[in-house]
Order: sequence, then C-alpha cells, then structure tokens
Amino acid sequence: MARLDLLLALGRAVEREPAGVHAAGVFDLLRELLDAPERQMRLAAVHALAPADRDLPVRRLGVPLDAIRAPSVELWRHTASVEAGVQGVHHWTGALSTGPSPAFALGLLDEHPDVEQRIGALNQVGALLIRWRSPSAPLLPGIAARLDDPVTEVRFRAAELMACLGPKAMAHSDRIAALLDDTAARTTRAGSTVAEAALWALARLNDARCLPGLIEAMAGSGSGFASTSSYYPATIGLHHVVLPNLEEILSFLPDHAEPLLGPLGERLVAATDEHVVSRLCKVLADWGPAAEAAVPQLLGLLEDDRTWVVAAEALAGIGRAGNGARDLLLARTAPREEHAETAAWAWWKIGGEPGPALEVIGRAAGEKRISRASLRTLADLGPHAAGYADRLRGLTADSDHWISVEAAHALWAVTGDTATTVPAMTAAVRALADGTCLTVALPALRYLALTGHAARPAAQLLRDVPFRDQRLSSNGGWRGFTQDEAVRAALDELYAACDSPAVTAILRC
Repeated sequence: MARLDLLLALGRAVEREPAGVHAAGVFDLLRELLDAPERQMRLAAVHALAPADRDLPVRRLGVPLDAIRAPSVELWRHTASVEAGVQGVHHWTGALSTGPSPAFALGLLDEHPDVEQRIGALNQVGALLIRWRSPSAPLLPGIAARLDDPVTEVRFRAAELMACLGPKAMAHSDRIAALLDDTAARTTRAGSTVAEAALWALARLNDARCLPGLIEAMAGSGSGFASTSSYYPATIGLHHVVLPNLEEILSFLPDHAEPLLGPLGERLVAATDEHVVSRLCKVLADWGPAAEAAVPQLLGLLEDDRTWVVAAEALAGIGRAGNGARDLLLARTAPREEHAETAAWAWWKIGGEPGPALEVIGRAAGEKRISRASLRTLADLGPHAAGYADRLRGLTADSDHWISVEAAHALWAVTGDTATTVPAMTAAVRALADGTCLTVALPALRYLALTGHAARPAAQLLRDVPFRDQRLSSNGGWRGFTQDEAVRAALDELYAACDSPAVTAILRC
C-alpha cells in the first residue's frame, strides 16, 4: 500500500514547478510502471501520469479497467491517498475522463460476480448520463441487463436510471413492467422497492401499466416514494439515486387523468396532512381541464380556511369548469383577506370579471413592489391591465431576472410590445448560449415563443444550443433529465414560432 501512495506522490511532485533535474527520469519510471506485473501499481501509474497526459486513461483504458475489476482493488482501502473501496475507486478513476465517452462505463457494466462492482458500474453510468446525452444509446442495453440482477439494489438502480432516461428507454418497457411485482426493498431509510422504481419508469414512458400500482399507492398509507419535493444540485461525477414523491409522478400523467381522478379525489378528501393536500391540488392544476371531475372535492376544500388557497389554485388551473366556486372566491377578495390576490386571480381564471383582480393588485402595488405572482396575474389579465403598462415597462430592467422576465411577459400580454420585452427575456436566456442553464431560462423560452417572429434575435443567439451534448439543466437527480427535456422542448417551440432560416436548418437536423 505504501508503494501505491509513493507513486501517487511522485506524480504530484513531478507536476510542480520547478520540476527539477529528475523530472524526466520520474516520467520514464511511471511510464514503465504502466506495464508492471501488479494491477494496482499500473492503476497508480495511470493516475500519476494523467495530469500531464490527459488522453492516457482513454488510450490505455484496459489498464484502469483491469485493475478496478480485480479483487486486489481493495488494496486502495488501506492507502493514505485514497482510502476507498470499489465504488470509491470507480469514482476516483472515472473523474479522469471528463468527456462524454461511454467506454469506461461500458467496461464497468460487463458482467461481474461482485455486487459492489455492479452497483459501482451503475453509479458511473448515472454520473455520465446526468451530464451528457449521447451515451444513453450505447449504455441502455447494459442498464437493461441489470434489471434482472439477483441483487435488489442493482435492480432498483437500473430501473431508476430507466426512469431518468424516460422516452429513450421505450424499447425496454416490457422488461421494466416485469418488475411491477418485485416488492424487494432497498436497505435505505425510505425502503423504496424495485416495483416503485418500475412504476416511476413506466410513468415517464406514459405507459398505462403504471396505473394500477399508482392507484394502489394512493389508497395506501405509506410507500417508498419521497415524502417531500427534494432538489439536488448538479454535481459532476455524481448521480443522486432518488424517487420523486407520488404526486410528482402523477403530474407526468395528464393523459391518464380519467382513471386516476377517482382515487386521487378520495385521497384528497381523506388527507389530513396539509402538505399532501397542497401537492395533490398542484397535480390537478397541472392537469388543467382534464381534472374537471375533481371540482366537487375542490369546492369542499375551498370552504376550509386551511386549504382554500391551494384549492383555488387548482380551480384556476382547471378553468371555467370550476365556475361553481365564483361566490366563494369573490368573498375571499375583501381588503382584509389574506391571499386575496390568489382568490381574485382564480375568480378571473374560472370566468369572472377582471375587476376584483385589478383592485387587489392595485391595493398591494400601492404598498410595496409588485410580486412575481402579481406579475403573472397581470399577464393573465392581458389588455385589462393596461393601466400597469408603465410600471411593467420599468420592471423589465430589474436586476432580478425572475422579475424582469415576468414583467416582460406581462407587458407583452398587456400591450403587445416586443421592442422592450424581447430583449429583456433574451437577456435571461443568454447564459444558455454559453452552456449554463439557469432556472429562469425555461419560462423565458416559453414566453419568447409566444411573441412569434419578434423573438428571432433570441433564436439566433441560441441556434447552436440544440447541438450540444451536455444536458441543459441546473438540477441533479431525476430532475436533471426532465429539466433538460423541458428546456429542449421549449427551444423547439421557440424555433418553430420564429421560423427563421437558421432555425429551420436546425429543425431539419
């Protein structure tokens, strides 16, 4: 073990300036050790040489793969430099390759009797896929093969990766569905089952075979799905293996609203946790008019001071089918009512008059800065909010991108002005042209698409983005994949709306 530490120390020393008279000799020694009889000595030599020879781990890929997959890899656990077992050495060595090549991950995916090796392989696959899109095709067969693994954790991780890849995994839907009866649970605190990971994967495929399991989960008192909405940062070399909460999964299934609405309504009525009620109402809002059958339950929640706000938001999403709530909502718009603006906005969305919303926003705007929620309400009111045009125009230059984007969208919806609004929204997506995906980019892209041909400057700015292999996301875990899909879909909408020659060329590719 001391020899391994010594080799790594030599590699670090020879990189320092000044290198000294023995540097050339050290490099020669390290290169000779690439063919040493001991596998881990060869791996140490790769790590020692890699800073000066970036392509070495790719050219001599067989060296690290042979060492990592050998039983002697456990030697690194006893070193001072690494102090890691199989999975740690996978991560350490995987970091030597910074590009999208799947070669290292493919080598790890080959059959191996050690479960730690198989889990580590899927770790490296996830770390590669969360950052790059192109490796999905060559890696999918290897991931699919792990769906039949004898070890629960391996099957779970394989199914979870299938869920992350979503539509890319469509060809493997039958193999995923075969896991719906696999109730083996992970040893983690949540105790998520393989079947739950399969349900999530099928939901991402919009496959109706997930419905019975989701209906059963809604009727149950507990599951291995997340209990809250969790967000993880995008971290190079790491994929966060987590499931969404049940309501987040349901939000992906508006096409299957009809069979799900009955059980969802029962869960909504029976729920005593206000957080669960809030998440269920968000699902109904996301489903929109397809959730009309849930209006009676929402009317009941609207009468409860604890739940009326989230019920109002759900009714607003459903639209005019919720017009039975007009009197209840109007009563909540009084001057001293908390959340009066939400009530007024929902009143407008279900078919009421614009007056209450304008009055409530006017009261709030006279006391403080216009909020993001108020800006969205003004956008929904359109020309009815013309009296706010000057305020909105000023806010398009706000230093907060979220405020400037929402103000620009509202100004466009109110006045049709594109001369002021398109540059403001384009500024919010400029980082995307440089490879950085800010969370504000997605709504900004969607709003730009609504302006039609006027958004051509933004489309031209972003013309190279679809060709990039890197995921367009700021999140880690499964959200990194869904965010990338949503941003790319919004880009397509922008290009189609602009219909400019450069953009048309992109769409043909």
